[in-house]
Amino acid sequence: MPNPPNVESVAPQSSASQPSIPQRRLQPLLHDLVTTTSAPTTALSAADGQIGAGGVQGVFHADARVLARAVLLVDGREPEPIGYTPAGPGASRFVSLARWLGDPTPDPTVRIDRLRRVIPGGMDEKIVITSTADVPVRATVTLDVACDLVPIEVVKSGDSAALLPPLNGLTWTAAGTTVTVTGDGTIVETGLRWTVDLPTRGSATLHWQLRIHDFRAVVAAPSGPVEWSRPEVTADDHRLVRLLDQSLDDLSTLRLTDGEDTFLGAGVPWFLTLFGRDSIWAARMLLPIGTDLAAGTLRVLARRQGRRVDDRSGEAPGKIMHEQRRGEFRVESDGDDLALPAAYYGTVDATALWVSLLHDAWRWGMPADEVAALLPSLEAALNWLAGHTGFLRYIDTTGRGLANQGWKDSGDAVRFRDGRRAEPPIALAEVQGYAYQAAVHGAALLDAFDRPGGERWREYAERLAVRFRAQFWVDGPQGPYPALAVDGHGRPVDALTSNIGHLLGTGLLSAQESAAVAEALSSPAMSSGYGLRTMSAQDAGYSPLSYHCGSIWAHDTAIAIAGLAKTGFGAAAARLADGMLAAGEAFDYQMPELHSGDDRAEVSRPMPYPAACRPQAWSAAAAVAILQSALGLYPDVPAGHVTLRPGVPLGAITAGGLRIAGIDVTASVDASGNARVLSLPDTIRIAEHTHVPAQRRAASDAVGHR
Repeated sequence: MPNPPNVESVAPQSSASQPSIPQRRLQPLLHDLVTTTSAPTTALSAADGQIGAGGVQGVFHADARVLARAVLLVDGREPEPIGYTPAGPGASRFVSLARWLGDPTPDPTVRIDRLRRVIPGGMDEKIVITSTADVPVRATVTLDVACDLVPIEVVKSGDSAALLPPLNGLTWTAAGTTVTVTGDGTIVETGLRWTVDLPTRGSATLHWQLRIHDFRAVVAAPSGPVEWSRPEVTADDHRLVRLLDQSLDDLSTLRLTDGEDTFLGAGVPWFLTLFGRDSIWAARMLLPIGTDLAAGTLRVLARRQGRRVDDRSGEAPGKIMHEQRRGEFRVESDGDDLALPAAYYGTVDATALWVSLLHDAWRWGMPADEVAALLPSLEAALNWLAGHTGFLRYIDTTGRGLANQGWKDSGDAVRFRDGRRAEPPIALAEVQGYAYQAAVHGAALLDAFDRPGGERWREYAERLAVRFRAQFWVDGPQGPYPALAVDGHGRPVDALTSNIGHLLGTGLLSAQESAAVAEALSSPAMSSGYGLRTMSAQDAGYSPLSYHCGSIWAHDTAIAIAGLAKTGFGAAAARLADGMLAAGEAFDYQMPELHSGDDRAEVSRPMPYPAACRPQAWSAAAAVAILQSALGLYPDVPAGHVTLRPGVPLGAITAGGLRIAGIDVTASVDASGNARVLSLPDTIRIAEHTHVPAQRRAASDAVGHR
C-alpha cells in the first residue's frame, strides 16, 4: 500500500511581509472518524454521526463515494452529541440531545438515537426521538443529503469534486452507478423532512435508506455465513478475549467474493478490494478457524495469475497480482505520484506467499481435491520464482508504479542506517525468507501429489540460504542482524527493521541466527511496549509517525510473535503480545492498520497514525495469530498428526471451536505451559507435546549468529 501523505489541503497564506505558501494537496485524516462497514460499502462519519464535513467523510462503495453528505438537523440546528458506540458488525449508534426542546430543566429531556446499519450496496438509518418531558414536543427534522460520485483516489489525493444535481427526487447517476435515497419523510429539494409531534413522555421513529446500483464494480459481497468458526475463548488475560471478539466482528464486515469464492478486502477505506499480499496474510492467519477462506483466496488469485509480460502492470507468467481496482488508480498528492492499472502486479512477495498459503491450508486440512486443482498454479508460481537469478528483486521501470514492492511499499521505506534511500533493484530480507519457505513448501506439495520437481526446489532453497548468509548479515550497535535489503549495487541496506522478524520460522535461518534476530527484535529500540517498531529508534530514518520507518503494524508484530514462538523465544514473544494487547485496549480493541511507535514508558497510550485504515484485514487477523502462537497448535493433517508446542506465555487459555480438517476441536494451555487438545478427528494423533515452562528462554540468552 503506498505511503499516504499527511492531511487535507492546506490553503496558501500571504501578506505584505510574508511570502505565500504553496498549496499542498494532502490526504484526509481518518483517526477520529467512525467507520461502519459491510463490504464493499462503508460509511465514514464524525463521532456525532454527521456526514459531510469534507475530507474523507461519506458513504463509499467499491472505490467510489456514493454519498457526500447526510446531515441531520432538528429545527434547523445540529443536535448536541454525547456518545457513540458500535452496535455489532456493520452497525453504529450515535446519541445526541436537543436541549432546546422539552422541559426547561438542567436535565436533558429530548434524546436522539441514530442507529446506522450498512449493508452491501446500501445503508439504513433508524432515528429514534425520545422525550421524557412533561410537556408535548413539536419539531421539524430534516436530513440534508448530497452526492458527488467521485472516485476514491480523488478523495485520497485531498481533492474535492462538484456535487451532482439529482435526476428526479433523490436519485443520482454517473459512470454506471445509480444512487437513491428514500425514506418515510417528505422529499424536499435538499433531502427529507419530517414533522414530529411527541406527546408527553413519547417517542417517534423515522427511517431513511440509501441504495446503490453499480454495474461496474469489480468486487461484490458474498451471501451466506462466514467461512470460519467463531471460537469460544476464555483466558487469564481478558484483553485477548475482547480483542478476538472485536477482530472477528471486523473480519466479518470485510468479506468480498469473486463468484462463489470469498476473500477479505484489505482495509477501509482506501483498500477495500482484492490485495494479493494482504488477502493472503489474513487468510493464512485465520487457518486455525477454518480453511474455506484460504481456499477461496487461493482460487481468486489463481484465476488472475499472470499469463504474459507487461511492464506497465508488472504482470509476468506465474506472478500473483497486487491489487484489483475498478479502473486506473491515480494518486497525485504530497508524497505520491501513482498511476496503477486496474489489475496491478507490482508486488515481489505475493507469489511466494500464495505458495505457502496453499501449503499451510493443506496442512490444516484443506481437502486434497481442492489442493490438487491448484497444483498447475503452484507450478507456475514456482517457475516465476525460478526466473530470478540470485535473490528475488524488484524495480519499477515505469516511474508511475510503486517504487517499493514489498509490504513496506512507501517511497521512503527502504533506507540505510544513516537515512539514505536504497537504489533499485532491491532484494528485501523477508522476501528471501518467503522464497525459501515457498520452495520448501512447494517441494512438499509436489512430492505429496506425485508431481516432479521436489528435489529441484529443495536445492533452490539451500542455495538461497547460502547466498543470504553471505550477503545479508551486518553488525550493529547491539550485535549482528540481517540487513533490511541488498540494494542495486550489492550493498547491504543496514537499517535494523521489523522485516527480519518475518524470517523466523521460515527455515532460512539457523538456530544461532534465529537467536541473533530475536535479540535484535527484543532491544528497546525495536520493542516499544505497544508492539514492534518497523524501524529501530536508533536509525537516522526513524520517526514514530512514519508509515514504514518507525510506526507499529499489528500484522507485522503478530508475524514476529509467531516466529519467536516457533523458534523458542517465548519471553520475547510474550512482551510483544502484551504490547499488542495494550494497544488493542487503547483502540477499543479495533486494531488499526498501524499506530505510533512512541515508547510506552513515555506515553500512557499509543498515538493513532492519522491516515490508518480501520478496520483492516490483517490487523484484525493478528488476534487469531497471537491465539494460535499461545496455544502452540500445529497440525499436519496429511501426515495424520498434530504438534502441541505452546510458545507465548500469556497465562491459561482455552479455545473451543478451532478447526482441524473441518472438525471443531478444543485446545488449551494452562498457566504452567501444559497444552491439551480435545475432539481431534479419528485420523489425527498427537505427535509431539512439548511442555514449555511459563518462564521461557529469553532472547538475551542467545549467542552470536555464526
